Amino acid sequence: MFQILLLLVSLLLQKQASLAAPLVKGNCPQTCGGVAIPFPFGIGTGCFLDEWYEIVCQDSSDGTILILNKTNLRVFNISLPDDQGGTNGMISVSLPIIFSSNVSCGGNRSFAPVSLKGSQFIFSESRNVFAAVGCNICALLDDTKSAIIGCQSKCKKQHNIFSKMNCSGRDGCCHTTITSDLQAFSVTFRPDKQAAENKCEYAFLGDMSQFTPSTTDFTELESRGHFPAVLEWGIANSSQAAPEIYKYGFIADDSYNCSTVSFNLGYRKVMPFLQCSCRLGFTGNPYIKHGCKDVDECEDPNRCHGKKCVNRRGSYDCVEGSKTIKFILVGIGAGLGALFLLLLLWLLYNFMKKRKEIKLKERHFKENGGLLLQQQLCSFETNVDKNKLFNFKDLERATDNFNKNRILGQGAQGTIYKGMLADGGIVAIKKSKAIDKRKVEQFINEIAILSQINHRNVVKLLGCCLETESPLLVYEFIPNGTLFQYLRDSLVSWDTRLRIATEVAGALSYLHSSASIPIYHRDIKSINILLDDKYRAKVADFGTSKSLSLYQTHVTTAVQGTFGYLDPEYFQSCQFTDKSDVYSFGVVLVELLTGRKPVSLLGDEDQRNLASYFLLSMDDNCLFDIVDDQVLKEGKKEGIVAFANLARRCLNLHGKMRPTMKEVASELERIRKLENPAMKHDHTPKKRETSISWDSAGSADIITMSDVQPLMYSDSM
Repeated sequence: MFQILLLLVSLLLQKQASLAAPLVKGNCPQTCGGVAIPFPFGIGTGCFLDEWYEIVCQDSSDGTILILNKTNLRVFNISLPDDQGGTNGMISVSLPIIFSSNVSCGGNRSFAPVSLKGSQFIFSESRNVFAAVGCNICALLDDTKSAIIGCQSKCKKQHNIFSKMNCSGRDGCCHTTITSDLQAFSVTFRPDKQAAENKCEYAFLGDMSQFTPSTTDFTELESRGHFPAVLEWGIANSSQAAPEIYKYGFIADDSYNCSTVSFNLGYRKVMPFLQCSCRLGFTGNPYIKHGCKDVDECEDPNRCHGKKCVNRRGSYDCVEGSKTIKFILVGIGAGLGALFLLLLLWLLYNFMKKRKEIKLKERHFKENGGLLLQQQLCSFETNVDKNKLFNFKDLERATDNFNKNRILGQGAQGTIYKGMLADGGIVAIKKSKAIDKRKVEQFINEIAILSQINHRNVVKLLGCCLETESPLLVYEFIPNGTLFQYLRDSLVSWDTRLRIATEVAGALSYLHSSASIPIYHRDIKSINILLDDKYRAKVADFGTSKSLSLYQTHVTTAVQGTFGYLDPEYFQSCQFTDKSDVYSFGVVLVELLTGRKPVSLLGDEDQRNLASYFLLSMDDNCLFDIVDDQVLKEGKKEGIVAFANLARRCLNLHGKMRPTMKEVASELERIRKLENPAMKHDHTPKKRETSISWDSAGSADIITMSDVQPLMYSDSM
């Protein structure tokens, strides 16, 4: 009888909890096939927020399954955001595999990826990977926002690509990370000369926790045609999305929290939508009006084992019932003893606090790649003493506690501050927005590369700070912005353009052939060329650079670059060489000659590539129709033609036919002497706006045209 009463009480409590913390609106279905369906998702009219959140529950040979109606994707699980648990709202779905050919892969195959455009869903960057299966192919993913990622897969002879493998890029399978806020993409397969004929290659975007290459049966995967993936979701960032729940920027009560910042503690970033979560001490669904209910931990009679349970907001305490504790003073000796004990405890507390701070600094140093940096610096045989490790407190004082008025520029990977060190030196300090543990290697790569370089036309790395949660890089301060801005905000003389081109060419020639180890920049563009107080060029952003020993190949399994500057030969072969830097520099030469952007919109999202337009104009003998007016006014025809011919050679589609950077630098010096034998240089612009931008150095696989937006600043900072 007693057991029956306990069962009834338990059922009653469960029913009350269900009523107190609803997950759905009204009498809408709460589950389908054992999967909970929280609002804004729902089944039936009036049960979901809009058409993107509609769930269809249907019977199949696998039993009852959920379908996300708008995208026709099978749903495995839906979870609400959890601010306290550090997780975003997630949907686990089944995505189709993208096959390369209808001929070799048979019928009933998918050749078009799923698009989430128009929704408040994105493919989770922290949970998914992009993978490709096939021998001797390069699979590229274009996210339609000027970003390219991909990987290259090689095979040994007679290797079975459908066997179990480690998917390292050298055994018929490769994988890489994806871009952030991805909603739509296309996939391109580029086989090389060794690619097997009539073999079915395919690629897919999937949940990395489900993708275990060493145990995955790729034959079964191909026949199945689908792979699990994870979507992150939210609601529209406006008061029109769900007016009964909230108004953006205002919290109706203290039971829930809404934010556009990711709840993922290990990957904080601004999301393209709004997420809401019940606060600590509450449970339920924040997307329903009054959906977050207070949790009473003391409802459990066994919670405190006979002691009194006192409910706190978000926690509980167990205290003695009526027992009173009395303190008795027993004399001066006892008082002195207590005082001595307090002093001892205070000393012990300070000791433990300092020790904890030291341990925390050591942990941050390891997490931020400090050990990897030490290994790379030693392997590069460079002088480690030249790279100063800054104290975080000194950098905090230098930037006035990272005051927003000191911001020079902001980008997807971090913020640049202007700072003044204790010795009066002006520096630029790069502070990451958030730590992406997967990209620590690219961050350390920039430090290691810059530590080897000692050239007047390369931005100088003064040191770094790795003892904080967000690592910091300290550079020399470059006050006059980028070449990209300078060409558009000022009347730049022909002599100045020639000098800047010569300086950049000299820096790249040094990197390719005069540094202790050859260095390929891999992202030469006018945004990455900064100008100092005398408008001398400084090459910046070495986050994607590579240093190569004499015995290393130039093959890369990760495709990267910027539209308008990307070497077509590299895009086709996935093999980066020094001539790929030459091609990108050729585009910069055309920018200097014409004053035009590397890619320009013609309307209806059509784009004109400057390099192709320039080559076409040269072929049609229309060079002087596209040359900048300032260049035509000041330059000699012979010098302009020589400059254009050099740019044309750099833009040759065949890398072997392009000149080396050493040859380019020598030719530019000759043109300068031809144009102005006296070598009188005018470093002062006739008109410009004082501004600065800094390109992000933490993106190895994804480089975009607008990674950092420049901000105005005053020299009175």
